[in-house]
Amino acid sequence: MTEIHDLKVPARVGVLGGGRMGAGIAHAFVLAGAQVVVVERDAPSAEAARERVERDLAKSIERGVFDGNLGELTERFDVSVDYAAFADRDLVVEAVPENWDLKVSALRDVEAQLGESAYLASNTSSLSIDGLAEALERPGNFIGLHFFNPVPASKLVEVVQSKYSSDALKEAARTWVDGLGKTPVVVNDAPGFASSRLGVAIALEAIRMVEEGVASPEDIDNAMVLGYKFPMGPLALTDVVGLDVRLGIAEYLESQLGERFAPPQLMRDMVARGELGRKSGKGFYDYS
Repeated sequence: MTEIHDLKVPARVGVLGGGRMGAGIAHAFVLAGAQVVVVERDAPSAEAARERVERDLAKSIERGVFDGNLGELTERFDVSVDYAAFADRDLVVEAVPENWDLKVSALRDVEAQLGESAYLASNTSSLSIDGLAEALERPGNFIGLHFFNPVPASKLVEVVQSKYSSDALKEAARTWVDGLGKTPVVVNDAPGFASSRLGVAIALEAIRMVEEGVASPEDIDNAMVLGYKFPMGPLALTDVVGLDVRLGIAEYLESQLGERFAPPQLMRDMVARGELGRKSGKGFYDYS
């Protein structure tokens, strides 16, 4: 394995899952100089991941983020449908949907391919890093790297340390985030970490205010943007994240921290109607 202190980021990185988050994570590591492979469940999903990453790389060149040509970047990137593609990786970041059983199964399958000194990270936004670590053979080599959506524009990565994470990995993870041109926020494992716990708490209260007829979504969001300097209102942000995603996080936090995180009925009703936010064309705002 390449010595992690010789580089700002690991030389060989894998990403499990090539959806919006996984593609964004791959894009970030390619720009930082790593050789990156994304593994997806089937060939159509893998090619869709390739298109996402290459589109983002092209945009980075257009914006002047990378002083070179697209070919230089795409040479560092590949896709696969075979977990064996992770065998030579220094670091693999898991970015599959926020489901406990799926995460555990995926992480175990990835770990089985990795060398003993390789590191494994989860992009989970709320699930217990301690609990996921306990499902692995080498918990000391596992950590949380919670990237934010959209990854190319976000300057934050939450580094979530489990009680098992080695000191070398804790130090390395902060170095990697610096190498990606982002800022690490280091937290110890707790339900929802820091960002999801606070972000969801604000969003749930905003949804309750809509439900109770206190104010319109636009006025609630404007109050936070103009009064508290939020870059985006909590309801608009919920539309970006996805109401279904935030519902799942809220249900998990309710199970761990109590009824103050109970999802409002309005949120459940909107998800049941398929009003998930930007990805469905409608949430608290209409995107059609």
